[in-house]
Order: sequence, then C-alpha cells, then structure tokens
Amino acid sequence: MLRPVLRSHLPLRAKLALYKGYIRSRLTYAAPAWYALCSISQRKRIQAQQSIALRMIVRAGRYILNDVIARDLCIETVEEFIRRIARRMFDIADQGPHEFLRNIAPTHERSPSVRPLPREVTKTPPPKQ
Repeated sequence: MLRPVLRSHLPLRAKLALYKGYIRSRLTYAAPAWYALCSISQRKRIQAQQSIALRMIVRAGRYILNDVIARDLCIETVEEFIRRIARRMFDIADQGPHEFLRNIAPTHERSPSVRPLPREVTKTPPPKQ
C-alpha cells in the first residue's frame, strides 16, 4: 500500500517524514514494553523492515549497504530508537507526579538464561568483539 508512495517522485524530505511519522511508529508501537522479550531473529526482522523502507525511499541499488543508507539519511537503527524512547518513557514515569508510576518496571538481578525485563532495554549493549 505504501510502496507506490515510497517509490514515487516525492521529495526525499517528504518521504522521510512519512517514514518517521507513519512507518516507524507502526514498527515500534509500544516497543519499550515488548522489545526486550523479542528474540534476536525477531529483532533482525524488524530492522530488516526498516532497511527495506529506507532502500525504497532512496531507490538504492543492490550493492549499497543498509548501514550506509541509514547513516546518510541520519536515521538511527530500530534498536537505538527503541532504547531512546524507552529511556524517555521510564524517566518520565520515574520523575512524574504519580507515585504509582515510579519504578514501574524495576531492574532486578537475574540469571543470564532468563529473558530480560523491559527496563533492561535502556541499558547500553556490550561492545561488539
């Protein structure tokens, strides 16, 4: 449904605004709550959807890397975007006037075999080796 719009001759700024306002908001709806529970393959699938949309927007050839497209358009990865909105959501909840929202999803010590809690999305990932 959006394919013709993304492949049209609209200005690049209009296509990026459409992506940021409509597509990315659909991809990451309520993500601070569910993204920590996703497996690695599900996270890759969400990132692939972003890459497909950005590739359509700029009409990139097959030999241009997705990272290069995202960097040139100044678009952060889905994981970075979700980490940023999760931090903002938890900060607003912790500093807000409502007592019952403070520390709504605390960070607990857990074994490495258990899936993470939603607040653990806000932690920075370990550096890649």
